[in-house]
Amino acid sequence: MLSLAVIMLVVFLTAAGDAAPVPPPPHPGPPAHGPLTIVSLGDSTVSGEGAGDYEPGTDGQHDDWCHRSAVAEIHETHLPGVVRTVNLACSGADSSQVGLGTAVHYTERSQTAQLAALATHDRVVAIVVAVGANDDPHFAQVLNNCVTAWAERGSCSAGFEPAWQQRIDKMVPKVVKVLRDIRSAMARVHYQPSDYQLVLQSYAAPIGPNAAGSLLSLAGCPFRESDLQWVRSTAVRVLDNGLRTAADQAGVRYLDLARAGLGHEACSGGGTNTSNEWFTRLTVAWQDITNQQRIGHALQESFHPNARGQAAFGGCLSQFLATTDRSAACLAGANGVLHPASTATG
Repeated sequence: MLSLAVIMLVVFLTAAGDAAPVPPPPHPGPPAHGPLTIVSLGDSTVSGEGAGDYEPGTDGQHDDWCHRSAVAEIHETHLPGVVRTVNLACSGADSSQVGLGTAVHYTERSQTAQLAALATHDRVVAIVVAVGANDDPHFAQVLNNCVTAWAERGSCSAGFEPAWQQRIDKMVPKVVKVLRDIRSAMARVHYQPSDYQLVLQSYAAPIGPNAAGSLLSLAGCPFRESDLQWVRSTAVRVLDNGLRTAADQAGVRYLDLARAGLGHEACSGGGTNTSNEWFTRLTVAWQDITNQQRIGHALQESFHPNARGQAAFGGCLSQFLATTDRSAACLAGANGVLHPASTATG
């Protein structure tokens, strides 16, 4: 006959075996109580180069020329619930400095590494990236060469045209790596891809063939008409197609800005009227000409989106982030305001 103690032990072990297992502690995720934040990474087009009002420490101080503007596109982007916008982009940055790695640009380390650190205390819900133009395309150098060709009474486009597609093709895998680096860095700080939006955006043409003839000089836009046409119709369009390919390969959303500035390019207003232009004309920081530490950057603001352009692009980006479209192009509506027109297929 079983003793009472043995019976009680059997009952206890049976009950214990039927109990539901204790669940493991939840896996860490994005900071639950951090401020909802959207972030920009990339080069001059999103840093705010040309828009002025640069953040302290990014206008040449201690050799930091990132030129992050208080009116950069990300700060002109508004989403419900988002209380913070952070600009990590840096003028002149290429893919090696935007993605993970040891590259340093204007004294600053990897933008993706900076993003990951930010994401540990801010609840990052969207990341917007503009990168690639400073890699194999060397778009700023192209414009500089076109200005030089104008001064020498020649044309630049004929020299760039044969190898332009090859430049873009070489750029694509570098942009894909940046986007994958961002995914990897966010995963390390416990974000899932569904926790945030990742958007690659392209570049708007800063100049075009509708520039006023009287300004095709050092007065504003020293370019040949054939080169203006090539930059807008060929160079920017081929660059856009390459970036779209990169977005598709990386599995991220894509915002096409190639036609966003039509009619608002530098020098399109004619004379001294710049009120409808979204890009800076040839801009010289005259106060820097006599400063040996700053003279090399005296022309840095030329042919970049100005404050009006940044606001226009920020408005289109805001609308795009509020949709579920995989890709869209910023186009002007009947009222002239940009809106994201879906380019999704299939």
